[in-house]
Amino acid sequence: MLNNIGLPGLLLIAVVVLVLFGRGKISSLMGEVGKGITAFKKGVSDGTKELEDDANAEAARDVTPAADKDKA
Repeated sequence: MLNNIGLPGLLLIAVVVLVLFGRGKISSLMGEVGKGITAFKKGVSDGTKELEDDANAEAARDVTPAADKDKA
């Protein structure tokens, strides 16, 4: 269905969207999309950092052997 849309079709769609919503509304919408993408990337990097911190904390766990009861 969308395989037949060429450059003229895309330009027509862009003009119709611009007329319907106006330039200010589209620019504010794109700003919100940009903020959403930035927040998503920050969340992914924070999650990755948290997983790495958990792995490092598990590796640094105290592994000293418990005192044997027989030697007491």
